[in-house]
Amino acid sequence: MASASATTPTLPSTQTVWKIVRKGVPAKALVKEENAPVPKKIPKGNVLVKIQAASLNPVGYKMMRMAPNSFLKRIAEYDFAGEVVDANGNLQFKVGDQVFGSIPVGESFKTGQGALAQYTYVPAKATAHRPEGITPNEASGIAIVALTAYTALYHIGKLEAGQRIFVNGGSTSVGIYTIQLAKALGCKVYASASGKNEEFLKSLGVDEFYDYTKQPIHEALVQNPPSSKFDVIFEAVGHAYIPLYTHSEAYLAPNGTYISVGPTPDGFSETLSLLWNFFMHPKWAGGTKRRFEILRINKTGELLDEIAKAITDGKVKPVIDSVYKFEDVLSAYDKILTGHARGKVVVEVS
Repeated sequence: MASASATTPTLPSTQTVWKIVRKGVPAKALVKEENAPVPKKIPKGNVLVKIQAASLNPVGYKMMRMAPNSFLKRIAEYDFAGEVVDANGNLQFKVGDQVFGSIPVGESFKTGQGALAQYTYVPAKATAHRPEGITPNEASGIAIVALTAYTALYHIGKLEAGQRIFVNGGSTSVGIYTIQLAKALGCKVYASASGKNEEFLKSLGVDEFYDYTKQPIHEALVQNPPSSKFDVIFEAVGHAYIPLYTHSEAYLAPNGTYISVGPTPDGFSETLSLLWNFFMHPKWAGGTKRRFEILRINKTGELLDEIAKAITDGKVKPVIDSVYKFEDVLSAYDKILTGHARGKVVVEVS
């Protein structure tokens, strides 16, 4: 989608942003800065975007609490939807294009740019055209969670039609995309969540539901394993649930894969996976003989285009939990910190 105009609009010199200024929880770490400069010199390979909406991700508040102080002086968050106001020589975009994407965490540390701003520059390779038929609010919540789900299913799990996947944390934003993508592929989907989310997940296509509040998931699966073992177990909750892995021989196929989300750089994630597989289940030690992988995302822009097509084709639908005004960012963080958001928590910027 693009406007008829290809000329760069006149931009204000200042803007309002939410900036991380110290380590801690969002209420302590964030400050609203109302006279921050609008970027004028855009590095090669980036486009300048007027942000329409941004969505919150757990990695955002986790980085506020964990990152070294030298990384903190930057604009918060990563996922966005907006309008290109300076294509900066990138031929795949032009002024007026409606786009979505995610600023890579490493890029945010380096440039100080973030999604909770009125204007920000983002790598063109981490940006894609917004699919027809969805709003900026919906588009702002796609990138990180959909990239995570897509990479887990297709690139690491190599899931195929007719296979079986267990999604631990099906009602999380990552889980919601994982379920929809797996069903679109033609897989049988098992998922866990609290009982109140059972009907919602079944409406997305879940075939078998497990209520984790009634019994630890690994115990339920050991006692009543599926008739055919899972080909993939995916931790959509954002961290490894070790008992689910260590007991997995009872319910994960011998050539199956246990995948955990790892908030680490690509190379480091791969190294951790190799070390885990060597030390946790060497055959000579009698350990768990199942493959363990920590997820890492590559080829961001290419995957975003594929995800956009899946949305356009109706295979995947964005799900929003709640929408907050730009001045109410701290309330939006309060919601995501509860751990009970069903879908994305979105902030309308403009």
